[in-house]
Amino acid sequence: MGTVGPQARPADKENAVDENSDIFDEMLQRENMLQALRRVESNKGAPGVDGMTTEQLRPYLKEQWARIRGQLLDETYRPQPVRRVDIPKPGGRGTRTLGIPTVLDRLLQQALLQVLQPILDPQFSDASFGFRPARSAHQAVRRAQELVAEGRTWVVDLDLEKFFDRVNHDVLMARVARRVKDKRVLRLIRRYLQAGMMEGGLVSPRDEGTPQGGPLSPLLSNVLLDELDKELEQRGHRFVRYADDCNVYVQSEAAGQRVMASLERFLSDRLRLKVNRDKSAVARPWDRKFLGYTVSHNKKPKLKVAPESVRRLKAKLQPVLAAGRGRSLAQVIGWLNPMLRGWRAYFRLAQVRSAFTELDEWVRRKLRAIVWRQWKTSKKRVNELVRRGVTRPEAARLTGLHRGSWFTARHESMKRALPAAQFRRLGLETLIADQLSLAGIT
Repeated sequence: MGTVGPQARPADKENAVDENSDIFDEMLQRENMLQALRRVESNKGAPGVDGMTTEQLRPYLKEQWARIRGQLLDETYRPQPVRRVDIPKPGGRGTRTLGIPTVLDRLLQQALLQVLQPILDPQFSDASFGFRPARSAHQAVRRAQELVAEGRTWVVDLDLEKFFDRVNHDVLMARVARRVKDKRVLRLIRRYLQAGMMEGGLVSPRDEGTPQGGPLSPLLSNVLLDELDKELEQRGHRFVRYADDCNVYVQSEAAGQRVMASLERFLSDRLRLKVNRDKSAVARPWDRKFLGYTVSHNKKPKLKVAPESVRRLKAKLQPVLAAGRGRSLAQVIGWLNPMLRGWRAYFRLAQVRSAFTELDEWVRRKLRAIVWRQWKTSKKRVNELVRRGVTRPEAARLTGLHRGSWFTARHESMKRALPAAQFRRLGLETLIADQLSLAGIT
Protein backbone atom coordinates (compact mmCIF):
# COMPACT_ATOMS: atom_id res chain seq x y z
CA MET A 1 0.00 0.00 0.00
CA GLY A 2 1.27 3.49 -0.81
CA THR A 3 1.88 6.13 1.83
CA VAL A 4 0.87 9.72 2.21
CA GLY A 5 3.07 11.96 4.34
CA PRO A 6 1.67 12.34 7.88
CA GLN A 7 0.28 15.70 8.80
CA ALA A 8 -0.05 17.16 12.27
CA ARG A 9 -3.53 17.11 13.69
CA PRO A 10 -4.56 19.86 16.12
CA ALA A 11 -4.50 18.62 19.70
CA ASP A 12 -7.97 19.99 20.37
CA LYS A 13 -10.63 17.70 18.92
CA GLU A 14 -13.10 20.54 18.37
CA ASN A 15 -10.48 22.47 16.37
CA ALA A 16 -9.78 19.32 14.40
CA VAL A 17 -13.40 19.26 13.27
CA ASP A 18 -13.41 22.92 12.30
CA GLU A 19 -9.99 23.28 10.69
CA ASN A 20 -8.67 19.90 9.58
CA SER A 21 -9.32 19.06 5.96
CA ASP A 22 -6.83 16.22 5.53
CA ILE A 23 -8.95 13.36 6.90
CA PHE A 24 -9.02 11.70 3.48
CA ASP A 25 -5.22 11.72 3.25
CA GLU A 26 -4.97 10.37 6.78
CA MET A 27 -7.35 7.56 5.89
CA LEU A 28 -4.97 6.43 3.12
CA GLN A 29 -1.84 6.40 5.24
CA ARG A 30 -0.10 3.04 5.17
CA GLU A 31 -0.35 2.26 8.88
CA ASN A 32 -4.05 3.16 9.00
CA MET A 33 -4.79 0.97 5.98
CA LEU A 34 -2.81 -1.95 7.43
CA GLN A 35 -4.67 -1.64 10.72
CA ALA A 36 -7.98 -1.65 8.83
CA LEU A 37 -6.87 -4.69 6.83
CA ARG A 38 -6.03 -6.62 9.98
CA ARG A 39 -9.43 -5.73 11.47
CA VAL A 40 -11.36 -6.85 8.38
CA GLU A 41 -9.39 -10.10 8.23
CA SER A 42 -9.98 -10.84 11.92
CA ASN A 43 -13.70 -10.07 11.64
CA LYS A 44 -13.97 -12.48 8.68
CA GLY A 45 -17.61 -12.23 7.56
CA ALA A 46 -19.42 -13.26 4.39
CA PRO A 47 -18.38 -12.14 0.89
CA GLY A 48 -20.15 -9.28 -0.86
CA VAL A 49 -21.58 -9.23 -4.37
CA ASP A 50 -18.19 -9.96 -5.97
CA GLY A 51 -17.71 -13.19 -4.00
CA MET A 52 -14.28 -12.18 -2.69
CA THR A 53 -13.46 -13.58 0.77
CA THR A 54 -11.39 -11.98 3.50
CA GLU A 55 -8.65 -14.55 2.79
CA GLN A 56 -8.42 -13.32 -0.82
CA LEU A 57 -8.30 -9.62 0.06
CA ARG A 58 -4.60 -9.26 0.94
CA PRO A 59 -3.29 -10.95 -2.25
CA TYR A 60 -5.74 -8.84 -4.28
CA LEU A 61 -4.47 -5.63 -2.71
CA LYS A 62 -0.84 -6.50 -3.45
CA GLU A 63 -1.71 -6.45 -7.14
CA GLN A 64 -4.40 -3.77 -7.29
CA TRP A 65 -3.80 -1.27 -4.45
CA ALA A 66 -1.95 1.29 -6.60
CA ARG A 67 -4.91 1.42 -9.00
CA ILE A 68 -7.52 1.56 -6.20
CA ARG A 69 -5.58 4.28 -4.34
CA GLY A 70 -5.34 6.30 -7.55
CA GLN A 71 -9.11 6.05 -8.05
CA LEU A 72 -9.69 7.19 -4.47
CA LEU A 73 -7.38 10.17 -4.86
CA ASP A 74 -8.92 11.32 -8.13
CA GLU A 75 -12.43 10.50 -6.80
CA THR A 76 -13.37 8.09 -9.53
CA TYR A 77 -13.75 5.16 -7.11
CA ARG A 78 -17.32 3.90 -6.85
CA PRO A 79 -18.38 1.42 -4.12
CA GLN A 80 -20.02 -1.76 -5.33
CA PRO A 81 -23.63 -2.53 -4.36
CA VAL A 82 -24.16 -4.25 -1.04
CA ARG A 83 -25.51 -7.78 -0.92
CA ARG A 84 -28.92 -7.97 0.70
CA VAL A 85 -29.36 -10.54 3.46
CA ASP A 86 -32.57 -10.81 5.49
CA ILE A 87 -32.16 -12.41 8.92
CA PRO A 88 -34.99 -13.31 11.32
CA LYS A 89 -35.55 -10.89 14.16
CA PRO A 90 -35.39 -12.33 17.69
CA GLY A 91 -38.68 -13.91 18.59
CA GLY A 92 -39.55 -14.62 14.97
CA ARG A 93 -41.25 -11.25 14.39
CA GLY A 94 -40.29 -10.31 10.85
CA THR A 95 -36.80 -9.93 9.42
CA ARG A 96 -33.94 -7.46 9.63
CA THR A 97 -32.20 -6.41 6.43
CA LEU A 98 -28.42 -6.43 6.34
CA GLY A 99 -26.37 -4.93 3.54
CA ILE A 100 -23.09 -6.82 3.17
CA PRO A 101 -20.42 -4.71 1.41
CA THR A 102 -17.60 -6.29 -0.55
CA VAL A 103 -14.49 -6.97 1.51
CA LEU A 104 -12.71 -4.14 -0.31
CA ASP A 105 -15.45 -1.68 0.63
CA ARG A 106 -15.40 -3.00 4.19
CA LEU A 107 -11.66 -2.27 4.25
CA LEU A 108 -12.13 1.32 3.04
CA GLN A 109 -15.03 1.95 5.43
CA GLN A 110 -12.97 0.57 8.31
CA ALA A 111 -10.01 2.79 7.38
CA LEU A 112 -12.30 5.84 7.30
CA LEU A 113 -13.92 4.83 10.58
CA GLN A 114 -10.53 4.67 12.31
CA VAL A 115 -9.84 8.29 11.38
CA LEU A 116 -13.32 9.68 11.97
CA GLN A 117 -14.14 8.01 15.28
CA PRO A 118 -11.46 9.79 17.37
CA ILE A 119 -12.75 13.10 16.00
CA LEU A 120 -16.48 12.49 16.36
CA ASP A 121 -16.81 10.26 19.41
CA PRO A 122 -15.67 12.80 22.06
CA GLN A 123 -18.56 15.05 21.03
CA PHE A 124 -21.25 12.44 21.67
CA SER A 125 -23.44 12.46 24.76
CA ASP A 126 -22.38 10.77 27.98
CA ALA A 127 -25.79 9.03 27.91
CA SER A 128 -24.99 7.30 24.60
CA PHE A 129 -23.43 3.84 24.89
CA GLY A 130 -23.88 1.95 21.60
CA PHE A 131 -21.06 1.38 19.10
CA ARG A 132 -18.57 3.51 21.01
CA PRO A 133 -15.04 2.71 22.22
CA ALA A 134 -14.81 1.70 25.89
CA ARG A 135 -18.61 1.70 26.22
CA SER A 136 -20.94 -1.27 26.43
CA ALA A 137 -24.48 -2.51 26.79
CA HIS A 138 -23.71 -3.42 30.41
CA GLN A 139 -22.82 0.20 31.19
CA ALA A 140 -26.09 1.32 29.61
CA VAL A 141 -28.08 -1.18 31.69
CA ARG A 142 -26.40 -0.04 34.91
CA ARG A 143 -27.09 3.61 34.08
CA ALA A 144 -30.76 2.80 33.52
CA GLN A 145 -30.89 1.03 36.88
CA GLU A 146 -29.34 4.09 38.59
CA LEU A 147 -31.95 6.43 37.08
CA VAL A 148 -34.81 4.23 38.31
CA ALA A 149 -33.20 4.06 41.76
CA GLU A 150 -33.16 7.87 41.83
CA GLY A 151 -36.97 7.84 41.76
CA ARG A 152 -37.64 8.13 38.04
CA THR A 153 -40.12 5.30 38.05
CA TRP A 154 -41.71 5.96 34.67
CA VAL A 155 -39.95 5.32 31.38
CA VAL A 156 -40.55 6.69 27.91
CA ASP A 157 -39.46 3.68 25.88
CA LEU A 158 -38.81 4.88 22.31
CA ASP A 159 -38.66 2.47 19.39
CA LEU A 160 -37.70 4.02 16.06
CA GLU A 161 -39.47 2.37 13.16
CA LYS A 162 -36.98 0.58 10.86
CA PHE A 163 -34.31 3.10 11.86
CA PHE A 164 -31.40 1.80 9.76
CA ASP A 165 -33.66 1.44 6.71
CA ARG A 166 -35.25 4.91 7.01
CA VAL A 167 -32.32 7.26 7.63
CA ASN A 168 -32.71 10.26 5.31
CA HIS A 169 -29.43 10.76 3.44
CA ASP A 170 -29.68 14.54 3.19
CA VAL A 171 -30.49 14.94 6.88
CA LEU A 172 -27.62 12.63 7.85
CA MET A 173 -25.07 14.26 5.53
CA ALA A 174 -26.00 17.72 6.83
CA ARG A 175 -25.13 16.53 10.36
CA VAL A 176 -21.88 14.92 9.21
CA ALA A 177 -20.89 18.07 7.29
CA ARG A 178 -21.19 20.16 10.47
CA ARG A 179 -18.40 18.09 12.01
CA VAL A 180 -16.25 17.03 9.04
CA LYS A 181 -14.83 19.63 6.65
CA ASP A 182 -12.96 17.39 4.22
CA LYS A 183 -15.19 17.47 1.14
CA ARG A 184 -13.60 14.31 -0.26
CA VAL A 185 -14.67 12.40 2.83
CA LEU A 186 -18.19 13.74 2.59
CA ARG A 187 -18.47 12.71 -1.04
CA LEU A 188 -17.15 9.21 -0.31
CA ILE A 189 -19.61 8.74 2.56
CA ARG A 190 -22.50 9.78 0.34
CA ARG A 191 -21.40 7.29 -2.30
CA TYR A 192 -21.48 4.55 0.31
CA LEU A 193 -24.95 5.61 1.41
CA GLN A 194 -26.20 5.58 -2.15
CA ALA A 195 -24.56 2.32 -3.25
CA GLY A 196 -27.30 0.07 -4.53
CA MET A 197 -28.50 -3.14 -2.92
CA MET A 198 -28.33 -6.40 -4.85
CA GLU A 199 -30.86 -9.18 -4.44
CA GLY A 200 -31.33 -12.05 -6.84
CA GLY A 201 -28.90 -10.53 -9.33
CA LEU A 202 -30.80 -7.23 -9.55
CA VAL A 203 -29.50 -3.95 -8.11
CA SER A 204 -31.99 -1.58 -6.48
CA PRO A 205 -30.96 2.07 -5.98
CA ARG A 206 -31.02 3.47 -2.44
CA ASP A 207 -32.18 6.97 -1.57
CA GLU A 208 -32.54 6.38 2.17
CA GLY A 209 -31.16 4.10 4.87
CA THR A 210 -27.75 3.05 6.07
CA PRO A 211 -28.08 -0.75 6.15
CA GLN A 212 -26.45 -2.64 8.97
CA GLY A 213 -23.45 -4.62 7.82
CA GLY A 214 -20.84 -1.98 6.98
CA PRO A 215 -18.29 -0.64 9.50
CA LEU A 216 -19.40 2.98 9.01
CA SER A 217 -23.13 2.52 9.68
CA PRO A 218 -22.91 2.49 13.51
CA LEU A 219 -20.87 5.70 13.62
CA LEU A 220 -23.20 7.44 11.18
CA SER A 221 -26.21 6.38 13.25
CA ASN A 222 -24.62 7.99 16.31
CA VAL A 223 -23.94 11.20 14.38
CA LEU A 224 -27.63 11.44 13.49
CA LEU A 225 -29.05 10.43 16.86
CA ASP A 226 -26.64 12.67 18.74
CA GLU A 227 -29.03 15.46 17.81
CA LEU A 228 -31.74 13.64 19.77
CA ASP A 229 -29.32 13.29 22.69
CA LYS A 230 -28.48 16.99 22.65
CA GLU A 231 -32.17 17.90 22.56
CA LEU A 232 -32.88 15.69 25.58
CA GLU A 233 -29.93 17.20 27.46
CA GLN A 234 -31.08 20.72 26.65
CA ARG A 235 -34.50 19.91 28.08
CA GLY A 236 -32.90 18.55 31.25
CA HIS A 237 -34.07 14.95 30.79
CA ARG A 238 -32.27 11.89 32.16
CA PHE A 239 -31.99 9.17 29.57
CA VAL A 240 -29.98 6.24 28.23
CA ARG A 241 -29.47 5.49 24.55
CA TYR A 242 -27.88 2.42 23.00
CA ALA A 243 -27.92 2.71 19.20
CA ASP A 244 -31.59 3.25 18.31
CA ASP A 245 -32.89 2.04 21.71
CA CYS A 246 -33.63 5.12 23.80
CA ASN A 247 -35.21 5.23 27.26
CA VAL A 248 -36.09 8.53 28.95
CA TYR A 249 -36.75 8.28 32.70
CA VAL A 250 -39.28 10.61 34.32
CA GLN A 251 -41.18 10.85 37.61
CA SER A 252 -44.80 10.62 36.49
CA GLU A 253 -46.97 9.14 33.78
CA ALA A 254 -48.20 12.59 32.75
CA ALA A 255 -44.63 13.81 32.28
CA GLY A 256 -43.90 10.70 30.26
CA GLN A 257 -46.84 11.29 27.93
CA ARG A 258 -45.73 14.90 27.35
CA VAL A 259 -42.17 13.76 26.59
CA MET A 260 -43.39 11.05 24.22
CA ALA A 261 -45.55 13.49 22.24
CA SER A 262 -42.86 16.16 21.98
CA LEU A 263 -40.14 13.69 20.99
CA GLU A 264 -42.36 12.19 18.33
CA ARG A 265 -42.73 15.65 16.79
CA PHE A 266 -39.01 16.41 17.13
CA LEU A 267 -37.92 13.17 15.48
CA SER A 268 -40.37 13.60 12.62
CA ASP A 269 -39.72 17.29 11.97
CA ARG A 270 -35.97 17.48 12.55
CA LEU A 271 -34.63 14.04 11.72
CA ARG A 272 -37.35 12.60 9.45
CA LEU A 273 -37.63 9.57 11.72
CA LYS A 274 -40.82 7.84 12.80
CA VAL A 275 -41.64 6.45 16.24
CA ASN A 276 -43.15 2.98 16.18
CA ARG A 277 -46.13 3.50 18.48
CA ASP A 278 -46.88 -0.23 18.66
CA LYS A 279 -43.50 -0.91 20.28
CA SER A 280 -43.04 2.38 22.13
CA ALA A 281 -44.72 3.09 25.45
CA VAL A 282 -44.87 5.19 28.59
CA ALA A 283 -44.78 2.57 31.33
CA ARG A 284 -43.18 1.40 34.54
CA PRO A 285 -39.57 0.26 34.03
CA TRP A 286 -40.34 -3.15 35.54
CA ASP A 287 -42.96 -3.66 32.84
CA ARG A 288 -40.49 -2.95 30.00
CA LYS A 289 -37.18 -4.39 28.90
CA PHE A 290 -33.99 -2.59 27.94
CA LEU A 291 -31.19 -4.46 26.17
CA GLY A 292 -32.61 -7.76 27.39
CA TYR A 293 -32.85 -6.71 31.05
CA THR A 294 -35.60 -5.35 33.25
CA VAL A 295 -35.69 -4.25 36.90
CA SER A 296 -37.52 -5.47 39.98
CA HIS A 297 -40.26 -3.40 41.60
CA ASN A 298 -38.33 -2.42 44.71
CA LYS A 299 -37.23 0.80 46.38
CA LYS A 300 -33.73 -0.29 45.37
CA PRO A 301 -34.45 -1.90 41.98
CA LYS A 302 -32.51 -5.02 41.09
CA LEU A 303 -31.57 -6.07 37.59
CA LYS A 304 -33.44 -9.06 36.18
CA VAL A 305 -33.44 -11.02 32.95
CA ALA A 306 -36.46 -9.91 30.96
CA PRO A 307 -38.96 -12.75 30.31
CA GLU A 308 -38.61 -12.23 26.56
CA SER A 309 -34.85 -12.89 26.84
CA VAL A 310 -35.60 -16.25 28.44
CA ARG A 311 -38.02 -17.11 25.63
CA ARG A 312 -35.44 -16.12 23.02
CA LEU A 313 -32.79 -18.40 24.49
CA LYS A 314 -35.22 -21.32 24.56
CA ALA A 315 -36.11 -20.68 20.92
CA LYS A 316 -32.41 -20.57 20.02
CA LEU A 317 -31.69 -23.84 21.82
CA GLN A 318 -34.69 -25.73 20.43
CA PRO A 319 -33.16 -26.61 17.01
CA VAL A 320 -30.01 -27.92 18.69
CA LEU A 321 -32.04 -30.03 21.09
CA ALA A 322 -34.26 -31.32 18.29
CA ALA A 323 -31.19 -32.32 16.28
CA GLY A 324 -29.85 -34.20 19.30
CA ARG A 325 -32.40 -36.98 19.37
CA GLY A 326 -30.13 -39.40 17.55
CA ARG A 327 -26.91 -38.17 19.13
CA SER A 328 -25.02 -38.89 22.31
CA LEU A 329 -25.64 -36.62 25.29
CA ALA A 330 -22.00 -35.56 25.23
CA GLN A 331 -22.35 -34.37 21.63
CA VAL A 332 -25.57 -32.45 22.32
CA ILE A 333 -24.00 -30.85 25.38
CA GLY A 334 -21.02 -29.82 23.25
CA TRP A 335 -23.40 -27.98 20.93
CA LEU A 336 -25.29 -26.32 23.79
CA ASN A 337 -22.35 -25.10 25.85
CA PRO A 338 -21.16 -22.16 23.67
CA MET A 339 -24.67 -20.70 23.60
CA LEU A 340 -25.14 -21.16 27.36
CA ARG A 341 -21.76 -19.57 28.08
CA GLY A 342 -22.52 -16.56 25.89
CA TRP A 343 -25.94 -16.03 27.45
CA ARG A 344 -24.55 -16.37 30.97
CA ALA A 345 -21.77 -13.85 30.23
CA TYR A 346 -24.19 -11.26 28.84
CA PHE A 347 -26.69 -11.59 31.70
CA ARG A 348 -24.11 -11.78 34.47
CA LEU A 349 -25.32 -8.41 35.81
CA ALA A 350 -28.67 -9.92 36.83
CA GLN A 351 -29.21 -9.70 40.59
CA VAL A 352 -32.44 -11.70 40.55
CA ARG A 353 -31.32 -15.16 39.50
CA SER A 354 -34.60 -17.06 39.18
CA ALA A 355 -34.40 -17.06 35.37
CA PHE A 356 -31.01 -18.81 35.56
CA THR A 357 -32.39 -21.58 37.76
CA GLU A 358 -35.47 -21.97 35.56
CA LEU A 359 -33.38 -22.28 32.42
CA ASP A 360 -30.95 -24.76 33.97
CA GLU A 361 -33.90 -26.96 34.95
CA TRP A 362 -35.47 -26.57 31.50
CA VAL A 363 -32.25 -27.64 29.72
CA ARG A 364 -31.85 -30.70 31.95
CA ARG A 365 -35.48 -31.66 31.37
CA LYS A 366 -34.95 -31.38 27.62
CA LEU A 367 -31.90 -33.63 27.83
CA ARG A 368 -33.81 -36.19 29.90
CA ALA A 369 -36.55 -36.16 27.26
CA ILE A 370 -33.94 -36.90 24.57
CA VAL A 371 -32.66 -39.87 26.58
CA TRP A 372 -36.19 -41.20 27.18
CA ARG A 373 -36.87 -41.20 23.44
CA GLN A 374 -33.56 -42.90 22.76
CA TRP A 375 -34.43 -45.77 25.10
CA LYS A 376 -37.42 -46.46 22.78
CA THR A 377 -38.93 -49.72 24.13
CA SER A 378 -40.65 -50.28 27.47
CA LYS A 379 -38.23 -53.05 28.36
CA LYS A 380 -35.24 -50.84 27.63
CA ARG A 381 -36.69 -48.00 29.67
CA VAL A 382 -37.36 -50.16 32.71
CA ASN A 383 -33.90 -51.72 32.61
CA GLU A 384 -32.14 -48.37 32.18
CA LEU A 385 -34.06 -46.80 35.09
CA VAL A 386 -33.28 -49.77 37.33
CA ARG A 387 -29.61 -49.64 36.33
CA ARG A 388 -29.57 -46.02 37.47
CA GLY A 389 -30.99 -46.68 40.92
CA VAL A 390 -34.76 -46.57 40.42
CA THR A 391 -36.67 -49.53 41.90
CA ARG A 392 -38.19 -51.91 39.39
CA PRO A 393 -41.82 -51.24 40.51
CA GLU A 394 -41.23 -47.48 40.18
CA ALA A 395 -39.64 -47.95 36.76
CA ALA A 396 -42.54 -50.14 35.61
CA ARG A 397 -45.11 -47.60 36.85
CA LEU A 398 -43.41 -44.71 35.02
CA THR A 399 -43.06 -46.69 31.80
CA GLY A 400 -46.65 -47.87 32.04
CA LEU A 401 -47.97 -44.31 32.06
CA HIS A 402 -47.31 -44.11 28.30
CA ARG A 403 -46.98 -40.35 28.48
CA GLY A 404 -44.87 -38.18 26.20
CA SER A 405 -41.16 -37.66 26.75
CA TRP A 406 -41.59 -34.05 27.92
CA PHE A 407 -44.02 -35.12 30.67
CA THR A 408 -41.89 -38.08 31.66
CA ALA A 409 -38.71 -36.01 31.82
CA ARG A 410 -39.96 -34.09 34.85
CA HIS A 411 -40.91 -37.20 36.83
CA GLU A 412 -38.94 -37.73 40.04
CA SER A 413 -37.79 -41.16 38.88
CA MET A 414 -36.18 -39.63 35.79
CA LYS A 415 -34.55 -36.92 37.90
CA ARG A 416 -33.14 -39.59 40.16
CA ALA A 417 -31.92 -41.68 37.23
CA LEU A 418 -30.36 -38.69 35.47
CA PRO A 419 -29.46 -36.16 38.19
CA ALA A 420 -27.87 -32.76 37.62
CA ALA A 421 -24.55 -34.17 38.79
CA GLN A 422 -24.46 -36.58 35.85
CA PHE A 423 -24.99 -33.80 33.32
CA ARG A 424 -22.26 -31.85 35.08
CA ARG A 425 -19.90 -34.83 34.71
CA LEU A 426 -20.71 -34.88 31.00
CA GLY A 427 -19.57 -31.25 30.83
CA LEU A 428 -22.90 -29.38 30.72
CA GLU A 429 -22.40 -25.69 31.46
CA THR A 430 -24.77 -24.34 34.08
CA LEU A 431 -26.13 -20.82 34.19
CA ILE A 432 -26.10 -20.69 37.97
CA ALA A 433 -23.48 -23.24 39.00
CA ASP A 434 -23.52 -22.42 42.72
CA GLN A 435 -27.14 -23.57 42.93
CA LEU A 436 -26.14 -27.13 42.03
CA SER A 437 -24.43 -27.58 45.36
CA LEU A 438 -27.69 -27.02 47.18
CA ALA A 439 -29.43 -30.17 48.35
CA GLY A 440 -32.35 -31.32 46.28
CA ILE A 441 -31.54 -29.49 43.04
CA THR A 442 -31.96 -31.95 40.18
